[in-house]
Amino acid sequence: MLKNLMNKGVKDVNSIQPLKDTNRLPWIDAARGIAIFGIFMVNMPAFNAPYFMYGGEQKYWPSETSNMIQTIIDIFFQASFYTLFSFLFGFGLYMMKERLQEKGYHYRPVLLRRLIVLIAFGAIHAFFIWHGDILFSYGTLGLFLFLFFGRSPKAVLSWAIGLLTLSVVILYLRISPYIGMGVLGGYVNEPAIAQAKQAYGEGSLMEIWEQNLNDWLYSNGSLMSWIFLAGSLIPMFLFGLYFAKKKWLHDPDQFGKPLTVTWGITLALFVVFKAGPHFFEIPEWFKIVTQDSIGGSASALFYMTSVVLLYKKRSTFTTLLKPFTFVGRLSLSNYLLQSIICFFMFYSVGLGFYGEVSPLATLILVLVIYSLQVIASRLWIRSFRYGPFEWLWRSLTYMSLQPMRRSKEREGKASYET
Repeated sequence: MLKNLMNKGVKDVNSIQPLKDTNRLPWIDAARGIAIFGIFMVNMPAFNAPYFMYGGEQKYWPSETSNMIQTIIDIFFQASFYTLFSFLFGFGLYMMKERLQEKGYHYRPVLLRRLIVLIAFGAIHAFFIWHGDILFSYGTLGLFLFLFFGRSPKAVLSWAIGLLTLSVVILYLRISPYIGMGVLGGYVNEPAIAQAKQAYGEGSLMEIWEQNLNDWLYSNGSLMSWIFLAGSLIPMFLFGLYFAKKKWLHDPDQFGKPLTVTWGITLALFVVFKAGPHFFEIPEWFKIVTQDSIGGSASALFYMTSVVLLYKKRSTFTTLLKPFTFVGRLSLSNYLLQSIICFFMFYSVGLGFYGEVSPLATLILVLVIYSLQVIASRLWIRSFRYGPFEWLWRSLTYMSLQPMRRSKEREGKASYET
């Protein structure tokens, strides 16, 4: 039955023409590019050392500069950009669904294949390159969106807020027995740190892959971890779905008021729940329960609406945001390329710098590599319609090789779905 569903409508979708450049939403491309930058700011330190997963950042990087950089990352980047990308994922999937329906095609088999291919990409990425992969989770949890495509915007918004609230309640109940016992936060798993340093920094390729699997299972190997992950990702998928249904991002001039209201509300939540714990004395349990869930989700929506409103002003900010659009058009390829670069840079089968790069050096590396990605992406899209992994994803989704090179006769590119 699954095979029939996946193959249904294949002949039809092969005739779909991609949208032209003039039909793109540049603020969506810019937001994708910013999300890729923010994800890289968090991923590279985690790629470089095991402290993000097993604790010990302040012990192993005790300088004031390192602490300041880690604080900046925690406030402005941690849990803010994979959630932003989750929002864009839900938005893009619904836009693809609408476009297929407008052309009279069956959207379910196409979107199902798209998610299954993404799951396959994520599995390869997670187990052979980077245990912190997010693609596998997007593809798996994205299947839940089929339950909401036909729901009203009000129902989608209610579910998004309800699921996010439920995840906060579940997390509180999970840690409540330990409140007041002095065991929340600050734990350093020294044996796990030593094992990771040995495997990634000195081990063979097989030892690296084994450690990669162990770290992935540590983060994703229990039902509770998937419940927490779903509570983080699915609400953001649904917020993206809600914005797509309301078409607020299609015409910022027309929907400036709701976008501005959303911007103001999420800014307040961002300041209180994301930045607040660093400036005010609050219980550790409150920080654990709300900083990434409420604060991270709010910061993602704040960044999204900020980008759109800046584009709406059509000021110099539009020019400043333009470089991010180049990376955003090739977001999947740039995301995977970042992992490949880090794999080679930090692990023993490459340059072997694992655990040796300070937070300041990591910050500089992110800025340099991302700047090179901006230049490379701009050059790439002059000649090609898709990034290499976008092309493969689209070809497998439609079960037909897509034209890769640009031509004067056909200058279109994939729309919001990539």
